[in-house]
Amino acid sequence: MKQLILGGVRSGKSRLAEQRARSSGREVVYIATAVVAGDTEVQARIRQHRARRPQEWLTVEEPIALGNVLRAHASPERCLLVECLTLWLTNLLVAQPGRFDDERRSLCAAVAELSGTLILVGNETGLGVVPLGALSRRFLDASGELHQTLAALCDCVTLTVAGLPFELKGRPA
Repeated sequence: MKQLILGGVRSGKSRLAEQRARSSGREVVYIATAVVAGDTEVQARIRQHRARRPQEWLTVEEPIALGNVLRAHASPERCLLVECLTLWLTNLLVAQPGRFDDERRSLCAAVAELSGTLILVGNETGLGVVPLGALSRRFLDASGELHQTLAALCDCVTLTVAGLPFELKGRPA
């Protein structure tokens, strides 16, 4: 079962993904894409996410090569939870723009071929105003295209709003 969970900031998407991973009955591998720089707000959010996760979950931190990490950890007995696509996309566009196309292709190919349970989490950014900056517009375009491609590859797509899940495609297992 492949799931894509989208929502705005603080919409409840991460909690929903964690709940679904726990209820999968499988060994969970939590794949974190955040890069901890000097941003204290990001550090605080990472601490909150870590505190919510069960100790037995394996955490893998990978800000760039997401497709390779999915391939390395996927198995029929596991649930892979990716938190979050939006940070991964930001990492690529800002720190490694030359690798964007290859890493995007690698991720989508991995999603299409992997076995086991996969839960992908991302921010839905296409509901707001189109920004003036070129990098911001590129990010929105890339995010929208990525979400559309992954939605087509996933069995279940959920949009979260105010902590409530709205099933857009399929039903979670």
